Amino acid sequence: MTGHEGHAHLSPLVPLLLVAVAAGGYLLLAARPGPRSWSRRRAGSFLAGLALLAAATAGPVQSWAAADFRGHMLQHLLIGMLAPLFLVLGAPMTLLLRALPAARARRLTALLRGRAVHVLANPVTALLLSVGGMVVLYCTPLYRLTLAHGWAHAAVHAHFLLSGCLFAWVIAGPDPAPRRPSVPARLVVLGVAIAVHAGLSQLMYAGIAVDLPAPEEQRRGAAEIMYYGGDLAELLLALALASGWRPARRARPAPMAPILRHD
Repeated sequence: MTGHEGHAHLSPLVPLLLVAVAAGGYLLLAARPGPRSWSRRRAGSFLAGLALLAAATAGPVQSWAAADFRGHMLQHLLIGMLAPLFLVLGAPMTLLLRALPAARARRLTALLRGRAVHVLANPVTALLLSVGGMVVLYCTPLYRLTLAHGWAHAAVHAHFLLSGCLFAWVIAGPDPAPRRPSVPARLVVLGVAIAVHAGLSQLMYAGIAVDLPAPEEQRRGAAEIMYYGGDLAELLLALALASGWRPARRARPAPMAPILRHD
């Protein structure tokens, strides 16, 4: 293929089947009777995330990604940033905990409070896995490897989906997270992610420090998609964080008792 070499062929049936299973499982759990009905807004967000995943892995986007680096970047934006945000805002872990029997819910809660999840839920860890993975993909020969091997292509997609969900959950997810830092601290981490994202897109546009076998026109177009599309995704993430922020109210001092004078 001239210019951008197409990815090794991957059947879209597998990701579409996984999307269908995830949608069915979520809806079944949401339909279970309980003291309160499940939020339609949460359900709509989760299904929107799955729809974005389906759009990224099949149809015109998949075809464009196989032939043009700009299509690859749009696919990466959908899988790694936009779909994870909507999936996380669907609060799937809260829904699962609500549906499980009490004993299993306690075991799952204990697992989520474990050391391994605590390390993963650290914003710096999530930042390194999501944004750092993007730097590794485009600044090393890894991208060339994904063009030649379908398993590498699938592994990169899985990494960006999972790391994107982790980052969105740590920054603004409604599901509980162990020892979640303060909102200002999470905003700092999000700011670092925005800066790295913007810097990488500018390097890509200039063709500096990246290893991308794509024509200049495609490379520059992909850099613009990364820059502006990333800004949109990160703005939505910041809005999700701000909308869920409930600043602690300072307790008002108790009124002083009147001083009785004894003359």
